[in-house]
Parts: sequence; C-alpha cells; structure tokens
Amino acid sequence: MTSLADIAGPGDLAGLSTADLRDLAEDVRAFLIERVSRNGGHLGPNLGAVELTIALHRVFRSPHDVLLFDTGHQSYVHKLLTGRQGEFAALRQAGGTSGYPSRTESPHDVVENSHASTALSYADGLAKAFALTGSDRRVVAVVGDGALTGGMSWEALNNLGAAPDRPVVVVLNDNTRSYAPTVGALAAHLRALRQCDEGRLPHVAGPRTSANLFTELGFAYLGPVDGHDVAAVEDALRAAAGLGRPVVVHCVTAKGKGHRPAEDDDADHMHAVGPANSSGGTSWTSVFADTITDLGAERPDVVCLTAAMALPAGLGRFAARFPERVFDVGIAEQHAVTSAAGLAMGGLHPVVAIYSTFLSRAFDQVLMDVALHRLGVTFVLDRAGVTGPDGASHHGMWDASILPVVPGLRVAAPRDPARLRALLRAAVSISDAPTVIRYPKASVGPDIPAVRRVGGCDILREHPDAEVLLVAVGPLAGACLAAADELATHDVPVTVVDPQWTAPLNPCLLKLSAAHRLVLAVEDTTVTGALGGRLAQALAATGEPTCVATFALPSAFLPHASRAEILRAHGLDPSGITTTVLKRLSRR
Repeated sequence: MTSLADIAGPGDLAGLSTADLRDLAEDVRAFLIERVSRNGGHLGPNLGAVELTIALHRVFRSPHDVLLFDTGHQSYVHKLLTGRQGEFAALRQAGGTSGYPSRTESPHDVVENSHASTALSYADGLAKAFALTGSDRRVVAVVGDGALTGGMSWEALNNLGAAPDRPVVVVLNDNTRSYAPTVGALAAHLRALRQCDEGRLPHVAGPRTSANLFTELGFAYLGPVDGHDVAAVEDALRAAAGLGRPVVVHCVTAKGKGHRPAEDDDADHMHAVGPANSSGGTSWTSVFADTITDLGAERPDVVCLTAAMALPAGLGRFAARFPERVFDVGIAEQHAVTSAAGLAMGGLHPVVAIYSTFLSRAFDQVLMDVALHRLGVTFVLDRAGVTGPDGASHHGMWDASILPVVPGLRVAAPRDPARLRALLRAAVSISDAPTVIRYPKASVGPDIPAVRRVGGCDILREHPDAEVLLVAVGPLAGACLAAADELATHDVPVTVVDPQWTAPLNPCLLKLSAAHRLVLAVEDTTVTGALGGRLAQALAATGEPTCVATFALPSAFLPHASRAEILRAHGLDPSGITTTVLKRLSRR
C-alpha cells in the first residue's frame, strides 16, 4: 500500500500502479482532513483536487515545468507532493507552511497567487518568456474554484487563444463553485459542456456543431474528463501536451470529495474551516450582518453586492430576507464596483461587501467610476488590518492608506459593535460621495463608551494635564486605553480619542491634537499614508509645533501568524504602545 509518507517529491509518483495511486489519493485526503480540521484552512477545494494534482505531477516535471494554481488555496495537495508534509503540522501558523503558494517555501511554487483569476496572465507571460529564450519548459495553469468568473482570466484567454504556437495547457478544475455556486452565463455554458455527449470528445478549432467558448477563442478543447480518475486525467494531459498549442483540459471534480461532512455541506462544501480550538464570540461580520439586514427592512433602496463571497462577507441573512436585492457578480471586484456605480445612478444605495485585500483590485473603479461621479456607494471592508493566518496577500493593511487620496471619499473605523451599527447607518445616509466602513477578522469586544463627543470625535479617556494624545483607530481603542492605564503608573497622563472617521481629517481632531505636546496615532494599516502622517502634515501646514508620530505597520509584506502575534510583534499592543510613548517623551 502506497501512502503519502512514501512520497518525498514528484519523482516518487512515476512508478506507481493504479492501485497505488488509489491508495495514495485516499491517504492524501485523510491527511488533509486531519491537518486542516486541526489548524484551519481551505479544505473543500483541496479534497476535490487530489487526483487532478497527482496526475499533473505524473505528466509534467515540476519545477522544470511550471505549475500555476488559480486560485492558490487549491494548492495543498501540490505542497504535499513536493516535500512539504512536515510543515503542515503548523499550517497557516507562524513558522509553518502558508495556505497559498509561496516562493520562499519551494522552487515548485512559482507565484504567490492567492487573489483569483491571475494564473492565466502569469502563464501568458511565462510562455512568451520561454519562447523568447529558447527554453523547453512547459506552462500549465490550473484554473478552478470560480476563477474564470474574473475578468482578468478572459483578458488572458483573449491573448493566449490568439497565439497558436504558444503551448499553454489550461486545466479547468470545474467543481461548479467558487465559494458558492458559480454564477452567470459561464456557469450555464460549463454545465452545457458537461452534459453534451459531443463535448466528451477532443475538440480543436474548426467546424463543429456545438458552441464552445474556448474553441471560439482559439483553444483546443479536451473533455470533459472525470477529474477523480487519475488515468483519465493523465491521458488528457498527455494529449494536451502533445498538441503544441494552447489547449483547455476540462476536468469535472466535486468540491469536498471523499469527506462526507464536506460533500453534504450545501453552503460551501467546507470551503474553509476554522481551527479545532478556535474560540467563539460574536464577530464583526456578524454585527454587520444583523445591521445591514435591519437597514434593508427600513430602506428598500439599500441593495448589496458581493464578489462570490456572500456568506463570508456577512450577506447571508440579508440575502435570505431580500433575495432580489443581493447581486453576486462572481470573482470580479472591478465589475462589482462599477456595477454599484450604475445602481447608485439608478437611485439605489449599493453596499459592496468585500474583503479589504480584494478592494485594491478595483481602486481605479472606486476613484473614477464612483468618486468622480460623486455617487453614494458604501464599501464594507471585512478582514481589514491584520488578518493573521492567511498571510501577506490577505492582510487588509493597504485600504486605509490608499483610499484617503480619493476626493470626497470618507473612511470609518468602528471601535466596537455600537459604533459599527451607528457608522454603517451614517454611511448609507450619504448619497453624494463614497463611504467605507472597515473592520478586522476578529471577535468584537464590549462596547467602549465615550466620556464626551467633540465635533464627531469621541473622547474615550481625558486628563486635564495630559500632554500626550493617543489617537485610537477602530478596534485598537482597547489597546490604547490599556496603554493609558499603564502610562498612568509612570505618571504620564494621557487623553485617548477615537476620530471614528479617519478620512477626511476632522478639523476637531486637528484642534485637539494641537493642544497636546505629543500625538501618537495608532492604526493597523501600513505606515505610509496612515492617519498619523496625514495628521502631521496638516498640523505642519498650520505651523503648530505638536509632534505627531505614526504608529502603524511597516511598509512590508508580513508573513502569516495570528492577529495577536502580529500586532504584538509590531508594538500595536498595550505594552508596545506604552513603550513607544515613553521613548518618545524621553527624546524631548
């Protein structure tokens, strides 16, 4: 019996019999179920890609031949077959393997793609480079989990299909889903291909009786193939490699294959699971979910958009109550934003619920399609700031630094559940400019009352003799208050203020800052463009001598670890804030 322990690298797959391969696939699934259920991660997509990945490594010679996985979260089996089994004990934890392809982990990982719909563009560029340099390396792009709903995929297909001498193999891992079922006309077309008897025969460009988007674009087409039959997938891949031209190999797989709880999970086939020892508690997402549903009942003009993430982004309850007012556009963030602009032009108030890290893909649309037209669109950014186990590509540490340059746009960071509810209501009441609400992937704490409010800024702690002002942004208010307590033991009185809206700068925040000797703005975004820098610039322009320090995350790609570990490592915890204030005061 062949087990995963017998596989030190792809070369060990070559001599295995059909029975060996069946045993190996079973063992890989058992390994995934045990490790991913323990540590958390993407389970369903990888259970569905076991035989497909084994076949890929038996036909192609990685890393000489380039294997690209899109989306990157379906690469766990690839990692296991390329010698990284030991690192799975700490999957997505500090020092363990990443939940996505990682160039620092292995030469078998060529790109660090966790954002969907990118692999085909990488493949296009790599194939061109290999042709120009005379290399015999082959390029294979595994496109699955709804990635073809993203516009970049079709921009790349448009180029690849027009180059008949560019031998890129596109493996379509068709599991009928992204997080949720694949949406749009593409889903219907793939369903037709799966059901068409003629579609089971190899197709190349030329006369045919059935429509096929891929052959119309210039690709050869092989399939559909049972993606859980290693031999069938191997045969198709070898045939594709022998054509010497761009070709699509259509593999039909089942998300969550081989694990009954995943197969029976109608919501998402256990797309992603949390660690076994994860604590409960009310999440920021859940507070948003309740509030947006209440707003939907009060205001029939409120509509919601999602980019294939309705449930994780908190729109499940809204969708259940108002199904005709939720629009899932697939993995197409640019389209989501401009579609929201159209909805606003039509008299509605769209709420785009999206992960912070994915909004950067649609910055141009926010700037030119929403803000330029002064449209009332609200962006709700989940997973803002440090996200933790998903690593560099998923930390939402860019939006708060980038978005303030957009004219008219307003950014809010709630500190507690009550503020999230209030700020969301305020945001959807604004009809002539875009608004943003951002919150982390975390459990909410208790509500933090304000001592008083000054011009829209909440004073959370006040001392008449304070020379230090802590500007607490969003959920870091708790850490700032704890630091204020600790600083009091050092005879350093501190005032703590929550500006609520971090952009544009509130004149009252400027006035309050000018009344203090040292101002420290605490925010879990990248330091470049953070609130502290903008506040310092504004005060300098008025000639105020106040010293303003930006206390935020470094301008770097931070590795995966827990949110608490990352914040602590960069001093964004009570002890770190206290130490920073004391050091700053000692320099003066």
